[in-house]
Amino acid sequence: MKKNESTIDRVVRAILGIIIIYYAYASLAGAWAIVGYVVGIILLFTAVTGFCYLYKIIGVNTKKDN
Repeated sequence: MKKNESTIDRVVRAILGIIIIYYAYASLAGAWAIVGYVVGIILLFTAVTGFCYLYKIIGVNTKKDN
């Protein structure tokens, strides 16, 4: 997998992922909590790997090649 996320994109995803997971844990219940966990984990995973499959499908690349 070739990275297609910029550093800023990855940092924003990581922060949002942590916030969503915390909010799901602290405030949500049932199915909404599960949705929050899944979305948060996906954001954290894409932030760590630097690859977003959705970006690949729609042809977006925020990473500037050197």
